[in-house]
Amino acid sequence: MGATRAMLGAKATTFKNAFRSREGFKYFIETHDTALDKHGHPGTKQSWSNEDLDPTPPEKRTWRWWNYVTFYLGLSFGNWTLGSTMVGIGLNWWESILVIFASQLISSIAMFFNSRCASVYHIGYPVVARSVFGMWGSYYFVGARAALAIIWYGVQLYSGASFMANILRCIFGHAYTDIPNHIPESIGITTQGMLAFFLFWLVHFPFCAFRPYQLRGFFWFKSIIVLPAVWGLFIFCMVNTKGNVGSVYASKITSSKGWFIMYAINSGMGNTATLITNQPDIARWSKTKSGAQWSQLATQPLSVTLSASLGILSTAAVNNSWGLELWNPWDLLGAILDRYWSASTRFAVFLSAFVWMVSILGTNIAANMIPFGSDSSMLFPRYITIPRGQYIVEFLAFAICPWKILSSASVFTTFLSGYGLFMASVVAIMICDYYLLTRGNVFIGYLYDGTRSNRHYYYHAGWNIQGVIAYLCGIALPFPGFVGTLGAHVSTGATDLGRLGWLLSFSVSFVVYYAICKVWPTRNQKVIREMGLRWEEQQGDTIVAADGTQIVEEGKIVRALGETSDGPELGQESYGVDKY
Repeated sequence: MGATRAMLGAKATTFKNAFRSREGFKYFIETHDTALDKHGHPGTKQSWSNEDLDPTPPEKRTWRWWNYVTFYLGLSFGNWTLGSTMVGIGLNWWESILVIFASQLISSIAMFFNSRCASVYHIGYPVVARSVFGMWGSYYFVGARAALAIIWYGVQLYSGASFMANILRCIFGHAYTDIPNHIPESIGITTQGMLAFFLFWLVHFPFCAFRPYQLRGFFWFKSIIVLPAVWGLFIFCMVNTKGNVGSVYASKITSSKGWFIMYAINSGMGNTATLITNQPDIARWSKTKSGAQWSQLATQPLSVTLSASLGILSTAAVNNSWGLELWNPWDLLGAILDRYWSASTRFAVFLSAFVWMVSILGTNIAANMIPFGSDSSMLFPRYITIPRGQYIVEFLAFAICPWKILSSASVFTTFLSGYGLFMASVVAIMICDYYLLTRGNVFIGYLYDGTRSNRHYYYHAGWNIQGVIAYLCGIALPFPGFVGTLGAHVSTGATDLGRLGWLLSFSVSFVVYYAICKVWPTRNQKVIREMGLRWEEQQGDTIVAADGTQIVEEGKIVRALGETSDGPELGQESYGVDKY
């Protein structure tokens, strides 16, 4: 308690001083040099790190395997509407369930492999991208993810606001639903909707202050409450309709079934494409090397499949018995209120809507808020940390007016749904490089040196050309088909390739990158080969910076033996708050 008060007092003093002098303001807005930043790029002043880009120190590696189980349980049971994607494209109920399981199993395998580097070296996606795509090339792959995170953050805010609207209706009844609309129809949202959106936006606000290692309790809470809510809604639908699911949607496949099934699997993977890419941002906080891997592999496929199956059966029963056509849970809750308006029903729907709102809140934090905070901290390391980045995306998501995008820009939302095509190539190259070409060896100290002297990650003018070629090849084949989904006329062959989407992009980039590097290895791969390094031999809590300094726990600096550069003599030097 005393340490917390001291920390809060120091922050309050820094905030006050920020408005008393120019130096105080500069000190307030700038992040402070870490040990890696001080010793990572000798002779230059550019900042390449801050406390969120440095490897996670041991005291912050707080996620155990069971934390990842609850994390993925909470995320997975929010996939109530995934079945609507399958049924909407023509599958029947059992085909939909099989396709969903297959797609989630493939996704989980990709997540399993993409978690390893972060679990071992405790670095997030932006720093992993530096190791693969180069110190400067990584800016594209990080910036692209950050831009999309802004859009998706706003879209999820708008979706979650529908549950807030359910909550307001349960509490205030006609006092809420009869609020007159003063917003033009062309805007795409009503006064009622804007109120719900603003309140849900406010719910996100306090979470912006936390880093992932501080949110274990929240994700545990989410998993605890979401399970009974999902099962409760399912049981209500079954009991109320006496299990009258009808045919549960007959198969409507008219084209080649093989291509159609692949298209359905790819559509299912689009649901987790973001999580696959974002794995390093979550896995870096793992206490153990494999805690983030096996836990999600055992949890994710089964949980998503079960959640989607409950959604298929519940909405099939309600639609068949009540003569409706709905899929979204907020519409289902609204239909229940319309049919059974009473105090007990309102209370039950309030609880259910609250849980679903928390579910979307957690998904938005994990899939969009944390990644943007991580990305922006790399794009502007001198000024932005993960919490600051999360506050930025909170305001940007409001500023883009997601209701306008969803109401009028159908082509743009189609693009957002298919963007996993571009991220699949990134994941493929990262996995191939780590497992097959560098033998799991990452030289942490060199990930904070953007100068030409960086023999590991400067590559060609800061870009991994081999990786860029593989990335372009990966998106080239399915891209015409993807363009066809946006309204352009393309051939049947292009459409079929486009339906393979994520799977095709991943496979092509993986094979092309491996083949190119076998013939034309990167400089880093050559160095690793010359050093004769075995599997993950560079792991450990002692990091060698670019200037030869050994950086160990608690910010203690030890000069490497035999060092010839200017600086302190052999010994230890404490940097206080610097950790890694």
